[in-house]
Amino acid sequence: MDDITDEQVASNFYFDKTLNFHAVKLLPGEYFVTSKDMLLVTVLGSCVAACIRDCHSGIGGMNHFMLPDSGGDINSPMNVSARYGTYAMEILINQLLKLGARRSNLEAKVFGGGNVLEGLTVTNVGQRNADFVLKFLAAENIRVVAQDLIDIYPRKVYFFPKSSKVMVKKLMKIRNSTIADREKDYSSRLRKSKIAGEVELFS
Repeated sequence: MDDITDEQVASNFYFDKTLNFHAVKLLPGEYFVTSKDMLLVTVLGSCVAACIRDCHSGIGGMNHFMLPDSGGDINSPMNVSARYGTYAMEILINQLLKLGARRSNLEAKVFGGGNVLEGLTVTNVGQRNADFVLKFLAAENIRVVAQDLIDIYPRKVYFFPKSSKVMVKKLMKIRNSTIADREKDYSSRLRKSKIAGEVELFS
């Protein structure tokens, strides 16, 4: 089995009859990039999704990731969490550039980081995820044109890369623990896995 840090391309395709769009659903640890006019969908608890697109060509993609609980100084440049978060972001950007996006045209919308993981040993995992993604994008000079971060509710995010439109639904009345359970499992797998190798960026 591959390390969980080997981010997986989302493969859950379906047709959204309500929005009349071909769509793909992303689970934790997945990403997807496309040049087509389609819909990318994910549900976030403490995880964060970066929706990044070339504002001229409409080539865009989304990831869904969480920083692992390193148990160390989160400000250390060699911290496991920072290394993993960087990998998760770089693989998305890398695939966008391979598909033809231009780095100078990239813009981002970021979502998630809700405080929904009660009982985990991770301290403020949602806040850490949110802080990380904003810091990373600032360092890479990628403009953040919209954000909806933190809070206490899970979110369902609909991203249309071609038009840049994003719809966010906060799941305030959710009755089950599916999202939290899924993210707890993802967090557990992250702690047991190794960080993958460096990702080459194409300018």
